[in-house]
Amino acid sequence: MDLTRLAAEDPGKAAVLDAETGEQISYGELEARSNRIAHALRRRGLVPGSHLAVLSPNTLDLFPVVWAAQRSGLLHTPVNWHLAADEATYIVENCEAMLLVHDDSLAELAASIAAATGVPLLTFAALEAEAATEPATPIGDQAEGYYMFYSSGTTGRPKGILPELPNAPFGTGLQLDHMMAGYFGFGPDTVYLSPGPMYHAAPMGWSFGALRNGGTVVMLPRFDAELALQAIEQYDVTHGQFVPTMFVRMLKLAHDQRAAYDVSSLQVVIHAAAPCPIEVKEQMIAWFGPKLLEYYSGSEGAGFFMIDSAAWANHKGSVGQSVFGVPHVLDDDGAELPTGEIGQIWFSGSAPFEYHGDAEKTAGAYNDRGWSTLGDLGHLDEDGFLYLSDRRTDLILSGGVNIYPREIEDVLVLHPDVDDVAVIGVPDAEFGQSVHAVIQPAPGVSLDGLDGRISEFLRERIAGFKVPRSFAFGEVPRLPSGKVLRRHLMKSYSERPQQR
Repeated sequence: MDLTRLAAEDPGKAAVLDAETGEQISYGELEARSNRIAHALRRRGLVPGSHLAVLSPNTLDLFPVVWAAQRSGLLHTPVNWHLAADEATYIVENCEAMLLVHDDSLAELAASIAAATGVPLLTFAALEAEAATEPATPIGDQAEGYYMFYSSGTTGRPKGILPELPNAPFGTGLQLDHMMAGYFGFGPDTVYLSPGPMYHAAPMGWSFGALRNGGTVVMLPRFDAELALQAIEQYDVTHGQFVPTMFVRMLKLAHDQRAAYDVSSLQVVIHAAAPCPIEVKEQMIAWFGPKLLEYYSGSEGAGFFMIDSAAWANHKGSVGQSVFGVPHVLDDDGAELPTGEIGQIWFSGSAPFEYHGDAEKTAGAYNDRGWSTLGDLGHLDEDGFLYLSDRRTDLILSGGVNIYPREIEDVLVLHPDVDDVAVIGVPDAEFGQSVHAVIQPAPGVSLDGLDGRISEFLRERIAGFKVPRSFAFGEVPRLPSGKVLRRHLMKSYSERPQQR
Protein backbone atom coordinates (compact mmCIF):
# COMPACT_ATOMS: atom_id res chain seq x y z
CA MET A 1 0.00 0.00 0.00
CA ASP A 2 3.03 2.28 0.42
CA LEU A 3 4.28 3.75 -2.85
CA THR A 4 7.76 4.29 -1.40
CA ARG A 5 8.12 0.60 -0.54
CA LEU A 6 6.73 -0.51 -3.90
CA ALA A 7 9.12 1.80 -5.76
CA ALA A 8 12.08 0.50 -3.75
CA GLU A 9 11.18 -3.13 -4.53
CA ASP A 10 10.96 -2.64 -8.30
CA PRO A 11 11.69 0.94 -9.40
CA GLY A 12 11.66 0.12 -13.12
CA LYS A 13 8.27 -1.60 -13.12
CA ALA A 14 5.57 0.18 -15.13
CA ALA A 15 3.11 1.91 -12.82
CA VAL A 16 0.95 3.50 -15.53
CA LEU A 17 0.95 2.87 -19.29
CA ASP A 18 -0.74 4.87 -22.02
CA ALA A 19 -2.46 2.15 -24.06
CA GLU A 20 -2.34 4.14 -27.28
CA THR A 21 1.26 5.36 -27.28
CA GLY A 22 2.96 2.81 -25.03
CA GLU A 23 4.52 5.60 -22.95
CA GLN A 24 4.79 4.83 -19.27
CA ILE A 25 5.65 6.08 -15.80
CA SER A 26 7.63 3.63 -13.68
CA TYR A 27 7.13 3.14 -9.95
CA GLY A 28 10.48 4.81 -9.30
CA GLU A 29 9.55 7.82 -11.42
CA LEU A 30 6.10 8.11 -9.84
CA GLU A 31 7.67 8.03 -6.38
CA ALA A 32 10.29 10.70 -7.15
CA ARG A 33 7.99 13.07 -9.07
CA SER A 34 5.16 12.86 -6.55
CA ASN A 35 7.58 13.47 -3.68
CA ARG A 36 9.00 16.59 -5.34
CA ILE A 37 5.51 17.93 -6.04
CA ALA A 38 4.47 17.18 -2.45
CA HIS A 39 7.33 19.38 -1.20
CA ALA A 40 6.28 22.12 -3.64
CA LEU A 41 2.65 21.95 -2.44
CA ARG A 42 3.78 22.30 1.17
CA ARG A 43 5.81 25.38 0.24
CA ARG A 44 2.65 26.82 -1.30
CA GLY A 45 0.87 26.40 2.01
CA LEU A 46 -1.22 23.32 1.27
CA VAL A 47 -1.34 21.31 4.50
CA PRO A 48 -3.33 18.21 5.52
CA GLY A 49 -6.99 18.97 4.89
CA SER A 50 -6.30 21.61 2.22
CA HIS A 51 -7.97 21.16 -1.13
CA LEU A 52 -6.40 20.78 -4.58
CA ALA A 53 -8.39 20.78 -7.84
CA VAL A 54 -7.08 19.08 -11.00
CA LEU A 55 -8.30 19.66 -14.56
CA SER A 56 -6.96 17.05 -16.96
CA PRO A 57 -7.76 14.58 -19.72
CA ASN A 58 -6.36 11.05 -19.38
CA THR A 59 -2.66 11.80 -19.41
CA LEU A 60 0.34 10.32 -17.60
CA ASP A 61 1.25 13.71 -16.12
CA LEU A 62 -1.90 13.54 -13.99
CA PHE A 63 -0.58 10.73 -11.80
CA PRO A 64 2.40 12.41 -10.06
CA VAL A 65 0.12 15.31 -9.11
CA VAL A 66 -2.70 13.26 -7.59
CA TRP A 67 -0.23 10.99 -5.80
CA ALA A 68 1.50 14.06 -4.39
CA ALA A 69 -1.85 15.24 -3.06
CA GLN A 70 -2.66 11.80 -1.68
CA ARG A 71 0.61 11.47 0.22
CA SER A 72 0.31 15.05 1.53
CA GLY A 73 -3.02 14.50 3.31
CA LEU A 74 -4.90 16.72 0.86
CA LEU A 75 -8.42 16.49 -0.45
CA HIS A 76 -8.08 16.40 -4.22
CA THR A 77 -10.82 16.77 -6.79
CA PRO A 78 -10.55 15.84 -10.47
CA VAL A 79 -12.77 18.28 -12.36
CA ASN A 80 -14.90 17.00 -15.22
CA TRP A 81 -13.65 19.05 -18.17
CA HIS A 82 -16.72 18.14 -20.25
CA LEU A 83 -18.89 20.29 -17.99
CA ALA A 84 -19.90 23.80 -18.98
CA ALA A 85 -17.53 26.49 -17.69
CA ASP A 86 -19.96 27.67 -15.01
CA GLU A 87 -20.40 24.10 -13.70
CA ALA A 88 -16.65 23.48 -13.57
CA THR A 89 -16.23 26.85 -11.89
CA TYR A 90 -18.86 25.87 -9.32
CA ILE A 91 -16.89 22.73 -8.43
CA VAL A 92 -13.58 24.54 -7.95
CA GLU A 93 -15.26 27.23 -5.87
CA ASN A 94 -17.43 24.84 -3.87
CA CYS A 95 -14.55 22.56 -2.90
CA GLU A 96 -12.58 25.59 -1.67
CA ALA A 97 -9.53 24.69 -3.73
CA MET A 98 -6.33 26.53 -2.88
CA LEU A 99 -4.78 25.66 -6.24
CA LEU A 100 -6.00 24.48 -9.64
CA VAL A 101 -3.48 22.37 -11.58
CA HIS A 102 -4.30 21.71 -15.20
CA ASP A 103 -3.13 20.16 -18.43
CA ASP A 104 -2.05 22.70 -21.00
CA SER A 105 -4.73 21.47 -23.43
CA LEU A 106 -7.38 22.84 -21.06
CA ALA A 107 -5.77 26.25 -20.52
CA GLU A 108 -8.79 28.21 -21.79
CA LEU A 109 -11.23 26.50 -19.43
CA ALA A 110 -8.76 26.78 -16.54
CA ALA A 111 -8.30 30.49 -17.16
CA SER A 112 -12.07 31.00 -17.16
CA ILE A 113 -12.35 29.20 -13.82
CA ALA A 114 -9.49 31.20 -12.32
CA ALA A 115 -10.98 34.50 -13.50
CA ALA A 116 -14.29 33.66 -11.81
CA THR A 117 -12.89 32.22 -8.57
CA GLY A 118 -9.50 33.84 -8.03
CA VAL A 119 -7.95 30.40 -7.45
CA PRO A 120 -4.25 30.30 -8.46
CA LEU A 121 -3.43 28.32 -11.61
CA LEU A 122 -0.49 26.12 -12.56
CA THR A 123 -0.01 23.87 -15.56
CA PHE A 124 1.41 20.41 -14.97
CA ALA A 125 4.64 21.54 -16.61
CA ALA A 126 4.88 24.66 -14.43
CA LEU A 127 4.29 22.66 -11.25
CA GLU A 128 6.94 20.10 -12.25
CA ALA A 129 9.39 22.93 -12.99
CA GLU A 130 8.67 24.51 -9.61
CA ALA A 131 9.26 21.15 -7.95
CA ALA A 132 12.41 20.29 -9.92
CA THR A 133 14.81 21.38 -7.18
CA GLU A 134 12.83 19.78 -4.35
CA PRO A 135 13.95 16.49 -2.71
CA ALA A 136 12.84 13.24 -4.34
CA THR A 137 12.29 11.82 -0.85
CA PRO A 138 9.00 11.98 1.10
CA ILE A 139 7.92 15.07 3.04
CA GLY A 140 8.29 14.75 6.79
CA ASP A 141 4.58 14.91 7.60
CA GLN A 142 3.11 12.44 5.11
CA ALA A 143 -0.51 11.46 5.72
CA GLU A 144 -3.26 9.77 3.74
CA GLY A 145 -5.36 12.19 1.73
CA TYR A 146 -8.59 11.42 -0.09
CA TYR A 147 -10.10 12.02 -3.50
CA MET A 148 -13.26 14.10 -3.29
CA PHE A 149 -15.55 13.49 -6.23
CA TYR A 150 -18.49 15.44 -7.54
CA SER A 151 -21.59 13.88 -9.01
CA SER A 152 -21.78 14.02 -12.78
CA GLY A 153 -24.31 16.82 -12.86
CA THR A 154 -26.71 14.86 -15.08
CA THR A 155 -29.83 16.36 -13.50
CA GLY A 156 -28.60 19.52 -11.77
CA ARG A 157 -25.65 21.10 -9.99
CA PRO A 158 -22.79 18.66 -9.32
CA LYS A 159 -22.74 17.53 -5.68
CA GLY A 160 -19.44 17.29 -3.82
CA ILE A 161 -19.19 14.16 -1.68
CA LEU A 162 -17.02 15.18 1.23
CA PRO A 163 -15.09 12.22 2.69
CA GLU A 164 -13.66 12.07 6.18
CA LEU A 165 -9.86 12.20 6.02
CA PRO A 166 -8.41 8.90 7.33
CA ASN A 167 -6.04 10.58 9.84
CA ALA A 168 -3.62 7.75 9.06
CA PRO A 169 0.00 7.49 7.92
CA PHE A 170 0.54 7.41 4.16
CA GLY A 171 0.70 3.79 3.08
CA THR A 172 -2.24 2.73 5.22
CA GLY A 173 -4.48 2.69 2.17
CA LEU A 174 -8.17 3.47 1.79
CA GLN A 175 -11.07 1.05 2.25
CA LEU A 176 -11.43 0.50 -1.52
CA ASP A 177 -7.73 -0.36 -1.87
CA HIS A 178 -8.11 -3.22 0.60
CA MET A 179 -11.41 -4.39 -0.90
CA MET A 180 -9.76 -4.62 -4.32
CA ALA A 181 -7.21 -7.05 -2.94
CA GLY A 182 -9.66 -9.06 -0.84
CA TYR A 183 -12.71 -9.23 -3.11
CA PHE A 184 -11.36 -8.63 -6.62
CA GLY A 185 -7.94 -10.33 -6.51
CA PHE A 186 -5.71 -7.29 -7.17
CA GLY A 187 -2.02 -7.82 -6.47
CA PRO A 188 1.51 -7.31 -7.85
CA ASP A 189 0.75 -9.38 -10.98
CA THR A 190 -2.37 -7.38 -11.85
CA VAL A 191 -2.52 -5.48 -15.13
CA TYR A 192 -5.58 -3.26 -14.84
CA LEU A 193 -7.26 -1.71 -17.87
CA SER A 194 -8.86 1.64 -17.07
CA PRO A 195 -10.96 2.71 -20.08
CA GLY A 196 -12.88 5.58 -18.48
CA PRO A 197 -12.14 9.24 -17.75
CA MET A 198 -9.92 9.81 -14.73
CA TYR A 199 -12.11 12.61 -13.40
CA HIS A 200 -14.74 9.96 -12.71
CA ALA A 201 -14.81 8.12 -9.37
CA ALA A 202 -14.30 4.53 -10.53
CA PRO A 203 -11.42 5.05 -12.99
CA MET A 204 -9.50 7.23 -10.54
CA GLY A 205 -10.27 5.24 -7.39
CA TRP A 206 -9.60 1.84 -8.95
CA SER A 207 -6.42 3.02 -10.65
CA PHE A 208 -5.20 4.22 -7.26
CA GLY A 209 -6.08 0.83 -5.78
CA ALA A 210 -4.36 -1.11 -8.56
CA LEU A 211 -1.15 0.82 -7.85
CA ARG A 212 -1.56 0.44 -4.07
CA ASN A 213 -1.58 -3.31 -4.62
CA GLY A 214 1.55 -3.20 -6.78
CA GLY A 215 -0.08 -3.69 -10.18
CA THR A 216 0.18 -1.82 -13.48
CA VAL A 217 -2.51 0.50 -14.81
CA VAL A 218 -3.11 0.48 -18.58
CA MET A 219 -4.97 3.72 -19.31
CA LEU A 220 -6.98 4.40 -22.43
CA PRO A 221 -6.81 8.08 -23.45
CA ARG A 222 -10.52 7.75 -24.30
CA PHE A 223 -12.81 4.78 -24.72
CA ASP A 224 -12.64 3.07 -28.08
CA ALA A 225 -14.01 -0.46 -28.37
CA GLU A 226 -11.32 -1.84 -30.63
CA LEU A 227 -8.50 -0.04 -28.79
CA ALA A 228 -9.71 -1.66 -25.56
CA LEU A 229 -9.52 -5.13 -27.11
CA GLN A 230 -6.11 -4.35 -28.59
CA ALA A 231 -4.84 -3.23 -25.16
CA ILE A 232 -6.13 -6.41 -23.50
CA GLU A 233 -4.14 -8.54 -25.93
CA GLN A 234 -1.04 -6.34 -26.16
CA TYR A 235 -0.52 -5.84 -22.42
CA ASP A 236 -1.91 -9.17 -21.14
CA VAL A 237 -4.56 -7.35 -19.12
CA THR A 238 -5.81 -9.38 -16.14
CA HIS A 239 -8.44 -7.01 -14.76
CA GLY A 240 -10.61 -4.45 -16.51
CA GLN A 241 -13.49 -2.25 -15.49
CA PHE A 242 -16.28 -1.20 -17.83
CA VAL A 243 -19.72 0.38 -17.92
CA PRO A 244 -22.57 -1.28 -19.84
CA THR A 245 -22.41 1.20 -22.74
CA MET A 246 -18.81 0.05 -23.32
CA PHE A 247 -19.99 -3.56 -23.47
CA VAL A 248 -22.59 -2.57 -26.06
CA ARG A 249 -19.95 -0.78 -28.16
CA MET A 250 -17.70 -3.84 -28.09
CA LEU A 251 -20.53 -6.21 -28.94
CA LYS A 252 -21.51 -4.09 -31.94
CA LEU A 253 -18.05 -4.44 -33.51
CA ALA A 254 -18.01 -6.64 -36.58
CA HIS A 255 -17.51 -10.32 -35.78
CA ASP A 256 -14.10 -10.41 -37.45
CA GLN A 257 -12.95 -7.38 -35.44
CA ARG A 258 -13.92 -9.08 -32.19
CA ALA A 259 -12.39 -12.39 -33.19
CA ALA A 260 -9.09 -10.76 -34.11
CA TYR A 261 -8.11 -10.14 -30.48
CA ASP A 262 -7.09 -12.62 -27.80
CA VAL A 263 -8.78 -11.74 -24.50
CA SER A 264 -7.83 -14.93 -22.65
CA SER A 265 -5.50 -13.08 -20.24
CA LEU A 266 -8.54 -11.58 -18.50
CA GLN A 267 -9.18 -12.99 -15.05
CA VAL A 268 -11.79 -10.52 -13.75
CA VAL A 269 -14.05 -8.25 -15.79
CA ILE A 270 -15.55 -5.67 -13.43
CA HIS A 271 -18.55 -3.58 -14.35
CA ALA A 272 -20.64 -0.99 -12.58
CA ALA A 273 -21.99 2.61 -12.88
CA ALA A 274 -25.32 1.48 -14.39
CA PRO A 275 -27.36 -1.72 -14.49
CA CYS A 276 -26.39 -3.97 -17.40
CA PRO A 277 -29.12 -5.29 -19.71
CA ILE A 278 -29.51 -9.03 -19.18
CA GLU A 279 -28.97 -9.94 -22.84
CA VAL A 280 -25.84 -7.76 -23.04
CA LYS A 281 -24.36 -9.43 -19.98
CA GLU A 282 -25.19 -12.89 -21.31
CA GLN A 283 -23.35 -12.08 -24.54
CA MET A 284 -20.32 -10.72 -22.67
CA ILE A 285 -20.10 -13.86 -20.50
CA ALA A 286 -20.33 -16.01 -23.62
CA TRP A 287 -17.45 -13.99 -25.13
CA PHE A 288 -15.12 -13.31 -22.19
CA GLY A 289 -16.11 -16.30 -20.07
CA PRO A 290 -17.76 -16.38 -16.61
CA LYS A 291 -15.36 -13.69 -15.38
CA LEU A 292 -17.79 -10.79 -14.97
CA LEU A 293 -17.94 -9.34 -11.48
CA GLU A 294 -20.51 -6.60 -10.97
CA TYR A 295 -20.75 -4.16 -8.11
CA TYR A 296 -23.21 -1.47 -7.11
CA SER A 297 -22.20 1.46 -4.97
CA GLY A 298 -21.75 5.21 -5.08
CA SER A 299 -19.08 7.73 -4.19
CA GLU A 300 -21.11 8.40 -1.05
CA GLY A 301 -20.16 4.94 0.23
CA ALA A 302 -23.66 4.27 1.58
CA GLY A 303 -23.62 0.62 0.52
CA PHE A 304 -21.70 -1.86 -1.60
CA PHE A 305 -23.14 -4.87 -3.44
CA MET A 306 -21.34 -7.55 -5.49
CA ILE A 307 -22.30 -10.46 -7.71
CA ASP A 308 -20.13 -12.84 -9.72
CA SER A 309 -21.09 -14.63 -12.93
CA ALA A 310 -22.08 -17.87 -11.21
CA ALA A 311 -24.46 -16.17 -8.76
CA TRP A 312 -25.81 -13.94 -11.51
CA ALA A 313 -26.78 -16.98 -13.58
CA ASN A 314 -29.29 -17.80 -10.85
CA HIS A 315 -30.30 -14.17 -10.17
CA LYS A 316 -30.26 -12.57 -13.60
CA GLY A 317 -30.64 -8.81 -13.48
CA SER A 318 -29.41 -8.52 -9.89
CA VAL A 319 -26.51 -6.34 -8.76
CA GLY A 320 -25.78 -8.73 -5.91
CA GLN A 321 -25.89 -9.05 -2.16
CA SER A 322 -24.63 -6.49 0.33
CA VAL A 323 -20.98 -6.44 1.31
CA PHE A 324 -21.57 -3.52 3.62
CA GLY A 325 -24.61 -1.39 4.36
CA VAL A 326 -27.99 -2.99 5.18
CA PRO A 327 -30.54 -2.35 2.41
CA HIS A 328 -34.15 -1.37 3.05
CA VAL A 329 -36.82 -0.86 0.38
CA LEU A 330 -39.32 1.80 1.43
CA ASP A 331 -42.50 3.25 -0.04
CA ASP A 332 -43.18 6.99 -0.37
CA ASP A 333 -44.42 7.11 3.24
CA GLY A 334 -41.26 5.50 4.60
CA ALA A 335 -42.82 2.09 5.29
CA GLU A 336 -40.68 -0.96 4.55
CA LEU A 337 -41.99 -2.94 1.57
CA PRO A 338 -42.28 -6.73 1.33
CA THR A 339 -39.85 -8.85 -0.68
CA GLY A 340 -40.27 -8.33 -4.41
CA GLU A 341 -41.97 -4.91 -4.27
CA ILE A 342 -40.28 -1.89 -5.86
CA GLY A 343 -39.49 1.14 -3.75
CA GLN A 344 -36.70 3.52 -2.89
CA ILE A 345 -33.51 1.88 -1.61
CA TRP A 346 -32.15 3.08 1.74
CA PHE A 347 -29.13 1.90 3.72
CA SER A 348 -28.49 1.54 7.43
CA GLY A 349 -25.20 0.64 9.07
CA SER A 350 -22.95 2.59 6.73
CA ALA A 351 -20.64 5.52 7.33
CA PRO A 352 -22.23 8.99 7.19
CA PHE A 353 -21.49 11.34 4.31
CA GLU A 354 -22.32 14.91 3.39
CA TYR A 355 -22.63 16.96 0.23
CA HIS A 356 -20.09 19.71 0.68
CA GLY A 357 -21.61 23.13 1.23
CA ASP A 358 -25.16 21.89 0.63
CA ALA A 359 -26.97 21.13 3.87
CA GLU A 360 -30.32 20.81 2.08
CA LYS A 361 -29.12 18.07 -0.30
CA THR A 362 -27.37 16.30 2.58
CA ALA A 363 -30.56 16.33 4.65
CA GLY A 364 -32.51 15.00 1.66
CA ALA A 365 -30.24 11.96 1.49
CA TYR A 366 -31.26 10.82 5.00
CA ASN A 367 -34.57 9.82 6.55
CA ASP A 368 -35.80 10.19 10.12
CA ARG A 369 -34.10 6.90 11.08
CA GLY A 370 -30.69 8.08 9.88
CA TRP A 371 -30.74 5.79 6.85
CA SER A 372 -29.22 7.18 3.67
CA THR A 373 -30.15 6.83 -0.01
CA LEU A 374 -28.54 7.29 -3.42
CA GLY A 375 -31.97 7.94 -4.93
CA ASP A 376 -32.33 4.59 -6.69
CA LEU A 377 -35.44 2.42 -6.96
CA GLY A 378 -35.43 -1.36 -6.81
CA HIS A 379 -36.44 -4.48 -4.93
CA LEU A 380 -34.92 -7.35 -2.95
CA ASP A 381 -35.61 -11.02 -3.56
CA GLU A 382 -35.99 -13.68 -0.87
CA ASP A 383 -32.23 -14.33 -0.87
CA GLY A 384 -31.32 -10.69 -0.31
CA PHE A 385 -30.23 -10.01 -3.90
CA LEU A 386 -30.88 -6.45 -5.03
CA TYR A 387 -32.46 -5.56 -8.37
CA LEU A 388 -32.40 -1.95 -9.58
CA SER A 389 -35.29 -0.41 -11.49
CA ASP A 390 -34.24 3.20 -12.11
CA ARG A 391 -33.40 6.51 -10.54
CA ARG A 392 -36.36 8.11 -8.78
CA THR A 393 -35.70 11.32 -10.72
CA ASP A 394 -35.93 9.40 -14.04
CA LEU A 395 -39.23 7.68 -13.27
CA ILE A 396 -42.02 8.44 -15.76
CA LEU A 397 -45.56 8.73 -14.35
CA SER A 398 -48.01 8.32 -17.24
CA GLY A 399 -51.72 8.08 -16.55
CA GLY A 400 -50.99 7.09 -12.96
CA VAL A 401 -48.69 4.23 -14.02
CA ASN A 402 -44.99 4.05 -13.13
CA ILE A 403 -42.78 3.50 -16.19
CA TYR A 404 -39.08 2.82 -15.79
CA PRO A 405 -36.97 4.25 -18.66
CA ARG A 406 -34.20 1.75 -18.06
CA GLU A 407 -36.47 -1.18 -18.94
CA ILE A 408 -37.22 0.38 -22.34
CA GLU A 409 -33.60 1.42 -22.96
CA ASP A 410 -32.34 -2.11 -22.21
CA VAL A 411 -34.48 -3.45 -25.05
CA LEU A 412 -33.95 -0.58 -27.48
CA VAL A 413 -30.16 -0.70 -27.35
CA LEU A 414 -30.25 -4.23 -28.75
CA HIS A 415 -31.97 -3.13 -31.98
CA PRO A 416 -29.42 -3.46 -34.81
CA ASP A 417 -30.29 0.00 -36.19
CA VAL A 418 -29.78 1.71 -32.82
CA ASP A 419 -26.36 2.94 -31.73
CA ASP A 420 -27.51 4.57 -28.49
CA VAL A 421 -30.75 5.54 -26.79
CA ALA A 422 -32.19 7.53 -23.90
CA VAL A 423 -35.80 7.48 -22.73
CA ILE A 424 -37.40 10.36 -20.84
CA GLY A 425 -40.84 11.50 -19.78
CA VAL A 426 -42.24 14.60 -21.47
CA PRO A 427 -45.33 16.65 -20.52
CA ASP A 428 -48.59 15.29 -21.86
CA ALA A 429 -51.95 17.08 -21.53
CA GLU A 430 -53.88 13.83 -21.21
CA PHE A 431 -51.57 11.51 -19.25
CA GLY A 432 -49.38 13.98 -17.35
CA GLN A 433 -46.27 12.49 -18.97
CA SER A 434 -45.66 10.36 -22.04
CA VAL A 435 -42.70 8.21 -23.02
CA HIS A 436 -40.24 9.86 -25.42
CA ALA A 437 -37.19 8.14 -26.92
CA VAL A 438 -34.08 9.84 -28.24
CA ILE A 439 -32.47 7.49 -30.75
CA GLN A 440 -28.91 7.69 -32.02
CA PRO A 441 -29.07 5.60 -35.21
CA ALA A 442 -26.28 3.23 -36.13
CA PRO A 443 -23.95 4.57 -38.85
CA GLY A 444 -25.51 4.48 -42.32
CA VAL A 445 -29.05 3.75 -41.11
CA SER A 446 -31.84 5.64 -42.88
CA LEU A 447 -34.38 7.49 -40.73
CA ASP A 448 -37.13 6.62 -43.19
CA GLY A 449 -39.58 4.41 -41.30
CA LEU A 450 -37.13 3.86 -38.44
CA ASP A 451 -39.61 4.88 -35.74
CA GLY A 452 -42.09 2.30 -37.04
CA ARG A 453 -39.51 -0.48 -37.11
CA ILE A 454 -38.42 0.38 -33.59
CA SER A 455 -42.01 0.46 -32.30
CA GLU A 456 -42.72 -2.94 -33.82
CA PHE A 457 -39.51 -4.31 -32.28
CA LEU A 458 -40.55 -3.00 -28.86
CA ARG A 459 -44.15 -4.22 -29.01
CA GLU A 460 -42.84 -7.76 -29.39
CA ARG A 461 -40.82 -7.42 -26.18
CA ILE A 462 -42.49 -5.01 -23.74
CA ALA A 463 -46.01 -3.90 -22.79
CA GLY A 464 -47.70 -1.55 -25.23
CA PHE A 465 -48.08 1.32 -22.73
CA LYS A 466 -44.28 1.44 -22.39
CA VAL A 467 -43.64 1.91 -26.12
CA PRO A 468 -42.57 5.53 -26.78
CA ARG A 469 -45.28 7.76 -28.20
CA SER A 470 -42.71 10.11 -29.74
CA PHE A 471 -39.16 9.89 -31.06
CA ALA A 472 -36.24 12.18 -31.76
CA PHE A 473 -33.21 11.16 -33.80
CA GLY A 474 -29.73 12.45 -33.10
CA GLU A 475 -26.81 12.10 -30.73
CA VAL A 476 -27.56 10.92 -27.21
CA PRO A 477 -25.67 13.26 -24.86
CA ARG A 478 -23.59 11.16 -22.50
CA LEU A 479 -20.67 11.84 -20.26
CA PRO A 480 -17.64 9.62 -20.93
CA SER A 481 -18.59 7.83 -17.70
CA GLY A 482 -21.64 6.51 -19.56
CA LYS A 483 -24.27 8.61 -17.80
CA VAL A 484 -26.95 10.26 -19.90
CA LEU A 485 -27.25 14.04 -19.56
CA ARG A 486 -31.01 13.92 -19.09
CA ARG A 487 -31.33 17.59 -18.24
CA HIS A 488 -30.04 18.44 -21.73
CA LEU A 489 -32.67 16.19 -23.26
CA MET A 490 -35.47 17.62 -21.14
CA LYS A 491 -34.48 21.11 -22.22
CA SER A 492 -34.44 20.36 -25.92
CA TYR A 493 -37.00 17.58 -26.42
CA SER A 494 -39.78 19.91 -27.55
CA GLU A 495 -37.71 21.12 -30.49
CA ARG A 496 -36.91 17.68 -31.86
CA PRO A 497 -39.50 14.95 -31.30
CA GLN A 498 -41.24 13.48 -34.30
CA GLN A 499 -44.78 12.68 -33.25
CA ARG A 500 -46.12 9.40 -34.49
